[in-house]
Amino acid sequence: MTIFDEYKTYTGEVSISPSLLWEYDLSCFDWWKSRKIVVQRIIERGWLKDFYAAFKLYGGIEGFREIIKEVPSLSPRDMNFVCVVFNLKKEELKCYTRKLLRDRLLNS
Repeated sequence: MTIFDEYKTYTGEVSISPSLLWEYDLSCFDWWKSRKIVVQRIIERGWLKDFYAAFKLYGGIEGFREIIKEVPSLSPRDMNFVCVVFNLKKEELKCYTRKLLRDRLLNS
């Protein structure tokens, strides 16, 4: 059982909280071009309904999972969360590989 088991049976209205994207004009916001920032904000600060709305918007849990891999930065806590919940390895995450490269560069 995972936190998102009831996603497919959830019948309530869902939408991404405008407060997550407070600095953007959502009336002309391109949800597909900005998918990485949307997913990052949801992971960092979103409620369960925000996750459900993003699943609906980006092709279900599997589509959301693929976008997570492209997110450029996440905190270590958020990286651990997505790895456990979405069954990912840290090495699959762009944010993790960028952190390793940055650390290697700074330590050389």
